[in-house]
Amino acid sequence: MPEIARLTEFDVLANLPGLTTLLEDAVNNGASVGYLRPLDSRLSHRYWREVCDALATGGRILLVARDGVEIVGSVQLDLSRKPNGRHRAEVQKLLVLSRYRRRGIARDLMHAIEEEARRANRSLLVLDTESGSDAVPFYESQGWERCGSIPDFALSADGVPTANILYYKRL
Repeated sequence: MPEIARLTEFDVLANLPGLTTLLEDAVNNGASVGYLRPLDSRLSHRYWREVCDALATGGRILLVARDGVEIVGSVQLDLSRKPNGRHRAEVQKLLVLSRYRRRGIARDLMHAIEEEARRANRSLLVLDTESGSDAVPFYESQGWERCGSIPDFALSADGVPTANILYYKRL
């Protein structure tokens, strides 16, 4: 089973090729995670550098799953810094390489990010996902509560306006 580790901004730079591959694999296989396919490597590099900035300021936590030295999955926790929101965080970009899916890696990453949230004194987590995606039954099986949907919230990986589903989980 892959090992899960927390990365710093310096680790991201050292692992940029693997992280870029992970994001490109997700988008190019249809994941709606903010980009359209085919994903250009320059955009992927720019995204991970933005993650570095968020990690450096303490506003983000990044976990990766590794099979040996290869990064096969990741998940992020964006920590609210607002005075009235320091009890909450947003789970973002749960990614697993397509050839590693259905092995429990996403489940393990979600359990680990929930533990990181607890350590950061967060008691409420939120996330959103594309309506109709494989992620919907997954999140619900992990105890996430559906709380709404917004039509045409984002473009799918193919550029089609698509509804999302909003979830929350109390820790």
